[in-house]
Amino acid sequence: SKCQNRFVLFVDEVKGNDGRLRFSKQSVVYKSHKTGKVDSIPAPELSAAQWRRVCVGHGIKLATSTGHVYRYDGFKDTDFEKISAFFKSNYKVELAEKDMCVKGWNWGTAKFTGSLLSFDVNDSPVFEIPLASVSQCATGKNEVTVEFHQNDDAEVSLMEVRFYVPPNTGDDGSDPVELEAFAQNVLSKADVIQATGDAVCIFKELQCLTPRGRYDIRIYPTFLHLHGKTFDYKIPYTTVLRLFLLPHKDQRQMFFVISLDPPIKQGQTRYHFLILLFSKDEELSLALNMSEDEVEKRYEGKLSKNMSGPLFEIVSRVMKALVNRKITVPGNFQGHSGSQCITCAYKASSGLLYPLERGFIYVHKPPVHLRFEEISCVNFARGTTTTRSFDFEIETKQNNQYTFSNIEREEYGKLFDFVNAKKLNIKNRGFKEGMKGAEGYSDSDEDQHDAYLERMKEEGKIREEGDGSDESEGDSGTDTPETKYISLSDSEADDGDSEEESKKKKPEKKPKKVVKEKKERKPRKEKKVKDPGAPKRPMSAYMLWLNGNRERIKSENPGISVTEISKKAGEMWKQLSKDRKEVN
Repeated sequence: SKCQNRFVLFVDEVKGNDGRLRFSKQSVVYKSHKTGKVDSIPAPELSAAQWRRVCVGHGIKLATSTGHVYRYDGFKDTDFEKISAFFKSNYKVELAEKDMCVKGWNWGTAKFTGSLLSFDVNDSPVFEIPLASVSQCATGKNEVTVEFHQNDDAEVSLMEVRFYVPPNTGDDGSDPVELEAFAQNVLSKADVIQATGDAVCIFKELQCLTPRGRYDIRIYPTFLHLHGKTFDYKIPYTTVLRLFLLPHKDQRQMFFVISLDPPIKQGQTRYHFLILLFSKDEELSLALNMSEDEVEKRYEGKLSKNMSGPLFEIVSRVMKALVNRKITVPGNFQGHSGSQCITCAYKASSGLLYPLERGFIYVHKPPVHLRFEEISCVNFARGTTTTRSFDFEIETKQNNQYTFSNIEREEYGKLFDFVNAKKLNIKNRGFKEGMKGAEGYSDSDEDQHDAYLERMKEEGKIREEGDGSDESEGDSGTDTPETKYISLSDSEADDGDSEEESKKKKPEKKPKKVVKEKKERKPRKEKKVKDPGAPKRPMSAYMLWLNGNRERIKSENPGISVTEISKKAGEMWKQLSKDRKEVN
């Protein structure tokens, strides 16, 4: 069985990022949580290992036969015996305990080991400087000044260290040879971009979306140089994390995206992505500034001296060979229109969201790349302004939320199936699975309003049933809820009026606010506890007259309907004099 130890949430001392460290028989693997970048150290290359006390807990320092040094901290004191035994049995390397010097002395010996500068006092290290973090090294009369790249993730960064190199005994000045040797040792391993020799090739006037402008791109063996009208950027290939080649939705253009860590800087602005835009129709013939044999030897068939074809293909091919990273392209996802992306808006700008095999990328302002492994859950939300669109929300494990809005409702089914297939956690899964694709999602606001109105009508009916015993026997059970509210408010106003007169008054009552009528009638709620055996209130004069003359009206008008009887009775009652009504 495979023997391995896995440690979670350890820190790479150089970058300061949390990650996962795994020891196996074949290799030591560290994966950063922030960038997803993987450091893999093959077991045969391990040459030395040290265990030491660091600022927080304990740390481990690994050296390889190729000259690389890796440092990780965050271990517990109790981990030493387990890791030491594993190293001895699987790597045949002893995990040596090394004490750090804490005397506080500021003089000692500078030692260069691979890509590391160690400042020692009595053979105990005081501090170590990874030379890859050095941006510049300058010499003075007796001093060497070492400058560092700024760490964007840290609130406070060390930017400069000065070393005093004492002069030799009996000499008036410092030894220039020793100063220069110190500086050259630093520069030989430092991340200092020096354009030595000619560029491998040059691409003229390429359109760049981020940072915006047109740039000449000079490709060198170890870095690429962006030269624009206002700004120049030199980007080492070691800072390139990923490459993306993405087709535009119009099928006529292509995005080429370069992910950078650390980012390039323009004033206070940081650009984590370099985005180039190409037209598919643009062709190019390119000749590399190298011989055929040199191209074959250095790039092992990935490039040829003379190349021709679409511009985006040549640029991506050259970058892939020099950076030595795979190019990520969209996977099997196809949207409603057949394209491999989804039109949406992020923050204030409209752009394109590409579902990839292992994540999502949004271009172009601002660019966002989210890996599946850093996503906690996703959510499908109804659009805030219209029901013809929806929002796609992504929440990361670091509690950051990204909302891509104004997505056409036709894209819902495709996107939901994609997210489901990738086994991402869907926040509102139960609600969404009950919906039938885009059609189930496209309920209009009018439908929602009708459902709410129906519920209000039902509540109105229930309230009226509670008050129904107080109404007169002449109320019709077929009235709509709206007319019932009106009749309730008029029940005691004009008992002596005819039905026709009450009908005429109803339109005048409609403009009145129902809320005000309810407030005025609040005391009537006490009638609900009224004794049900109590006698009903006396009938009005009209009802008494109608009951006494109903049969006479029927006999005088054979075949008359019930509604016509009421109408005829109303006319006859209206013709009666006031004295006659009082008699009746």
